Amino acid sequence: MTPLSSYVNGSWHVPGDEGTPVLDAVTGEEIARLSSAGIDFAAALDHGRRTGGPPLRELTFHQRAALLKSLASYLREHREELYRLSLHTGATLADARFDVDGGIGTLFSYSSKGRRELPNDTLYLDGGVEPLGRGGTFAGQHLCTPLLGVAVQINAFNFPVWGPLEKLAPAFLAGMPSLVKPAGQTAYLTARLVELIIESGLLPEGSVQLVCGDVRDLLDHLTEQDVVAFTGSAATARKLRAHPVITSRAVRFNAEADSLNCSILGPDATPGTAEFDLFVRQLVTEMTVKAGQKCTAIRRAFVPAGLLGDVAEAAAARLAEIRVGDPADPEVGMGALAGLDQREEVRRAVKVLMSAGTAVFGDAEQVRVTGADAERGAFVSPVLLRAEDPGRAEPHEIEAFGPVSTLMPYTSADEVVALAARGRGSLVGSVVTGDGDFARRVVLGAAPWHGRLLVLDAESAAESTGHGSPLPVLVHGGPGRAGGGEELGGIRGVLHHMQRTAVQGSPAMLTAITGRWTPGAPRAAGGVHPFRKHLEELRPGDTVVAGPRRVSLADIEHFAEFTGDMFYAHMDEEAARANPFFDGRVAHGYLVVSLAAGLFVDPAPGPVLANYGLENLRFLTPVYPDDELTVTLTAKHVDPREGAPHGEVRWDADVTKQDGSSVAKYDVLTLVAKRDPESR
Repeated sequence: MTPLSSYVNGSWHVPGDEGTPVLDAVTGEEIARLSSAGIDFAAALDHGRRTGGPPLRELTFHQRAALLKSLASYLREHREELYRLSLHTGATLADARFDVDGGIGTLFSYSSKGRRELPNDTLYLDGGVEPLGRGGTFAGQHLCTPLLGVAVQINAFNFPVWGPLEKLAPAFLAGMPSLVKPAGQTAYLTARLVELIIESGLLPEGSVQLVCGDVRDLLDHLTEQDVVAFTGSAATARKLRAHPVITSRAVRFNAEADSLNCSILGPDATPGTAEFDLFVRQLVTEMTVKAGQKCTAIRRAFVPAGLLGDVAEAAAARLAEIRVGDPADPEVGMGALAGLDQREEVRRAVKVLMSAGTAVFGDAEQVRVTGADAERGAFVSPVLLRAEDPGRAEPHEIEAFGPVSTLMPYTSADEVVALAARGRGSLVGSVVTGDGDFARRVVLGAAPWHGRLLVLDAESAAESTGHGSPLPVLVHGGPGRAGGGEELGGIRGVLHHMQRTAVQGSPAMLTAITGRWTPGAPRAAGGVHPFRKHLEELRPGDTVVAGPRRVSLADIEHFAEFTGDMFYAHMDEEAARANPFFDGRVAHGYLVVSLAAGLFVDPAPGPVLANYGLENLRFLTPVYPDDELTVTLTAKHVDPREGAPHGEVRWDADVTKQDGSSVAKYDVLTLVAKRDPESR
């Protein structure tokens, strides 16, 4: 059988040797061969840096986001093929959907966040301007730019589609090319995924490469600009992190490793409550989805001591309903492990765990299989253990990476927090309870040891994505044993692939560098009112100064009567003077903002389509009757929307009174039409 091809240096590479066999998890038959022989890893990394990086960095965040959306749509059209191929990994159709749809959904999610939360630009500003001098002529700004290397992504066998895509999405959005290295057991599925990506023709050449087989000397050729993202065992993560090139060159290394995740049943969740049923159902689901081969699966289930028997009985009854066998059979609820080696690892781990407990359900050595050969396929029974002594070390140190979990008792919130921490760092934990006080104590106590905590109750159950489902918008990773890194996490995942740089200079220089007007930089006032300019004509610094407008006592009283805001500081002179912040009756803050709008708005129809919000509004100085207001409105940032006939403009509004003091500062957000709808 021909070994799987890798995609490097712009073409498909066929290995020069026979490679090692990859077996069907269900039948034990050889379905592929695996080898990276003949790959020049230095050249592959150089290809990513020189060919993939430059055109990718030339695209704006919005353009990259649009490509991710197109890719997600393309892959969605081919997901049935990926489902079918997933059968060879031992995955049921539900497992395959979890993997394939989860990965495609991650692409869609990052595309959406990129368009909503990132500018249509090639750089990202992190935080606001920091004044560095009293005179306003020296300031600082943090900006983020893409690293100039390659994101090397080493993936685990259990999610051959979702795993690569959840790493590819934030790297691509940041502007970094990816080199994908799948795990051997399921590399054929990732290889087809990458083949589809290449066939789509959507992504720039060099932005995605694939290596099937050993990484050999790949890490020896890393540079300070490269990133390594690893998913797999904690032991392998430690070895990779200690690689001399990674340590000597301070290569960014992110690990998402296995962990002994826990689920905690609250004392209030007695039999008959919704929370009790949710806990049992979630436990069984996490044990059997992907045959328990999830880094987020529940390995330790903590139950109030008095409920241990009830939970054991209920969980065993549900497990008895799970049929193990050929994942192509729609009646089968759990398929095979990824391979025979994996089955042996699970069996060895269960033997160790059995020294600390007894089996409530299942036997790792025996399993009744539907529609397949129990010995040739990597089948194992779900195994639920019960450990009466939660202080034993084994359940907190040994992970059986399969459909195995251990029930343990606890007697107090403090004890269960301490027990959860004995996992020495987890990707996720869950608390199933309707008691808010118990949930707070456990969450705050366990949070330092967890990357994510799900609090599940009857209210959230209908929409909850469950204990074991990472979400693109939230951090996926954990401290300690779980790897110490963060994968995903919305824009955090993007910024991991970028360099944050503090730039110092004059406001004018910062404006020129960032493309955003910086307070203190020159303004362009006079001439055409900025609201008469189309998006392409606007420039940061375009300004209108309007006013003055006298604020009368009649204005204040009319506004109070019209809006119903009769707060005493606006209506009662004596009470207002007694307030430590005021010298008498003051104008409403929102009256000030409304009057400012009346000053700077150009009322005739024009390019400005809508005001869609205010941000960072602060009232700084009281406005009294007979004060005169002037507003200075300056274009801060012009952000075209990709593929839309309009864009967004952020304006700096500074409302001052006759002595020059600022009474209000805020940002005005508007939608402005393009003169040429086809322009970027």
